[in-house]
Amino acid sequence: MRKVSLARLFLATFYLSAVTFGGGYVIISLMQQKFVKEYQWIDEEEMLDFVAIAQSAPGAIAINGAIAVGYKLAGILGVLVTVSATILPPLIIISLLAYSYQFFIQIIWMQWLLTGMQLGIVALILQVIIEMLWPYIKDKNYFDLLLFVVVIVANLFLSINAVTIIFISLLIGMIQAIYVVRRESND
Repeated sequence: MRKVSLARLFLATFYLSAVTFGGGYVIISLMQQKFVKEYQWIDEEEMLDFVAIAQSAPGAIAINGAIAVGYKLAGILGVLVTVSATILPPLIIISLLAYSYQFFIQIIWMQWLLTGMQLGIVALILQVIIEMLWPYIKDKNYFDLLLFVVVIVANLFLSINAVTIIFISLLIGMIQAIYVVRRESND
């Protein structure tokens, strides 16, 4: 099952986790760039499936993504490697920051740096959204695009709980899959 060396998988994931600021959506985008485009270890469609699974499963999206990618590339050992490599950089960095937070937060340029990082994170999250929507736009999949808009409106303006939205979307996806299978079997 192993397609890549565990050391290379660890180093690639550790690097991504160490340079990722902004949470799971950002690391998923960077995983996509590194593992799909640069290394070509995973194809685009499969990575999109992993992103959907990582978002839908309980827990941190970065860890869920690491589990999916690690298992695909190297089985159970791959999971242990990618999860460890994903957890270690934030653990080290946050421990150091917590220890020195009171000192650093008083420095004005550190406040500016944190503000700038927040804006960069928003840009990276928007990039992930656009990359995930692009196949639907390209294929002119209007139903799924409409579903996306409805979910955004429901979440932002109607304050519908995210778990409820996920379950409703899951139900719609299952109904859509059943419809497609039945239509193909009738042809």
